[in-house]
Amino acid sequence: MERLSRWTAFRPRLVVTVGLITVMVFAAFGGPLPGLLKAGDDFDDPGSRSAAARTAVARATGPDAWPGLVAIVPTPGGLRDAAARADVAAVAQRLRGVDGVARVATPAPGDPAMVARDGSSALVTGVLKDGADDADVVARAQDALEGTGATLGGGAVLQEQIGSQVQSDLARAELLVMPLLFVLALLIFRSPVAALLPVLVGGATVMTTFFALRVIDATAMGVSVFALNLVTGLGLGLAVDYSLLIVSRFREELAHGRAPRPAAAATVRTAGRTVVFSALTVAAALASLLVFPQTFLKSMGAAGIAVPLAAAAISLTILPALLALLGRRVDALTPRRLVRREPTDVELPRAGWYRLTRGVLRRPAIVAVVVGAALLALGSPFLGVRFTSVDGSVLPERHSARQVTDTLAASYAGDSSAPILLALRGGPDAAADVRAYRARVEQAANGAVVSPAQDLGGGVWRIDVIPPGPELDRATKDLVRDLRGIPSPLHVDVGGQTARFLDQQSVLAARIPWALGLLVGTTLVLLFLMTGSVVLPIKGVILNALTISATFGLLVLIFQDGHLEGPLGFTSQGALESTQPILLFAVAFALSTDYGTFLLARIMEARRHGADDREAVAVGLARTGRIVTAAAVLLMAAIGAFATSEMVFIKLLGVGTALSVLIDATVIRAFLVPALMGLLGRANWWAPSWLRRVHEAAGMREDHAPAGDAGVVAG
Repeated sequence: MERLSRWTAFRPRLVVTVGLITVMVFAAFGGPLPGLLKAGDDFDDPGSRSAAARTAVARATGPDAWPGLVAIVPTPGGLRDAAARADVAAVAQRLRGVDGVARVATPAPGDPAMVARDGSSALVTGVLKDGADDADVVARAQDALEGTGATLGGGAVLQEQIGSQVQSDLARAELLVMPLLFVLALLIFRSPVAALLPVLVGGATVMTTFFALRVIDATAMGVSVFALNLVTGLGLGLAVDYSLLIVSRFREELAHGRAPRPAAAATVRTAGRTVVFSALTVAAALASLLVFPQTFLKSMGAAGIAVPLAAAAISLTILPALLALLGRRVDALTPRRLVRREPTDVELPRAGWYRLTRGVLRRPAIVAVVVGAALLALGSPFLGVRFTSVDGSVLPERHSARQVTDTLAASYAGDSSAPILLALRGGPDAAADVRAYRARVEQAANGAVVSPAQDLGGGVWRIDVIPPGPELDRATKDLVRDLRGIPSPLHVDVGGQTARFLDQQSVLAARIPWALGLLVGTTLVLLFLMTGSVVLPIKGVILNALTISATFGLLVLIFQDGHLEGPLGFTSQGALESTQPILLFAVAFALSTDYGTFLLARIMEARRHGADDREAVAVGLARTGRIVTAAAVLLMAAIGAFATSEMVFIKLLGVGTALSVLIDATVIRAFLVPALMGLLGRANWWAPSWLRRVHEAAGMREDHAPAGDAGVVAG
């Protein structure tokens, strides 16, 4: 850190020039990323039995296993009406003419799976050729059906419309958040020059991360289009947070009489260490998502590693070099009466955060019990959580994929576009076994329609089972489990939407302990390396869990139970999408640890300057209260902007992250942290002797604050 501080502070023009050129190159290659990523089967486990069923059929036949196009054709007179039959035939003929469509299916009169209960509409489905470009096929199909009155949905259409909506939401969020961050930074810094710096660092961070993800997408693994939301929100938020710490510390150094370049060097040596530790903490927490097989979560893990590292790198190179060049002009255009200075040691007891902390420390046990109980009560609704999958209902009602999803759920007894798929594999003489297996399937079907077994060649057979109810209701799930339990000498894979959901739930449950172990383990190690204490890391993990518990409970009330549907502009699915709590847990845990390190660094510095344990807590909160609150507001603005998304599970991520930051930066830091620190006293800093030796050899230490600033450390 010493060498970096000298390099950035005393060769600022070189650092700024090289840094800006590098960022421009990254922007040139990374900027097009949003247009290159597509929505696919991002929420599925590619190694599951349901995926194997789909793959077996696709390999045997060439086309995909189930329809990617589902057209709902109005038939007001029913299919007995000649005009209605002609309309259905016309739609089918147009779909057959679309390049990339392998096969088209039309209904027979009275077909319960392809004709609405009241006969008012019918389905025409199209299966795409294996390897066809879904986007091109969907565009051609939409053009082909123009003027027919048919509504086009299905898996391929859903994926394309989700991808389009992600880009639209991203553009709107960026348009909203950039000026908002500047205004908030202006209110915090009270200087247009200082306020502009975090916004510039944020933009550079996003472009750098886009470049990293484009490289990952081309060389290591496919990146989900949904990762763009995390990159933009978390990238802007962390970049602004780190910039706030760096700029605030630089101004403090100037206030203590340092010249601009030595002040920039001192800033990197002190606050820079906190930024590095924060970035490592966030990256380690989000790296836990890499243990899941779903492209969605793995992409979020990759983005979660790249974002904090990029934000830290830019905040510790280009930003301090710019500050060294700007010097005292960082406060240019600021009226003198608006210049904010930190309270001196003499003034500190009159500071609001100091007085609040002292009040908490007078009754720490009562505060800890009351606040802890309140957070647990807020979290209790999560005990009744229900989970769902990503389907057309996540889109706004104006999208045709959403309209098709809603119509199928409301008007059709079964959905032939999303059957339970049975892929059977056996030898050349397996026909008798196939017939026997199908007979057992009919016995277990419980009212479901069972298709004849189709010999696809190569020893592969297909049976479709169309359940009478929705794909995620209990009866359909039980049917899939029953089908998987039917014995057969054949190799049978059960697929379809319901099976995919059950496989998703199974693999998430199996991998969560590994993700938790990685997340909690790395957090404990990093916090120990920072503090030298065994108690403080454990306490930090418990407080993070309380924050997340309260957040999850509120999300159930808002998104599952539908409270605030009107103000937030969404329609509840009656459940939470399965992967969102996992993603939100990692993000919220990382950010909670992040803010905890800012406070612990100040408390440790106050103790080094001779304060007793309670005074150190009060001084630490007094010195960090304004900065942490400001950082929380900026981060809430950056990520909370995605609450404007028109897709409900992206909105959930934005609202959930904002809630967790709000709870952590206020309730946890203002009340529970000082209360527990006061109750534990010197025990906060306990570690066995052998671990103390480890910390002395490998622990992280802040440089001492400049003379006259006894209460201030990095951040």
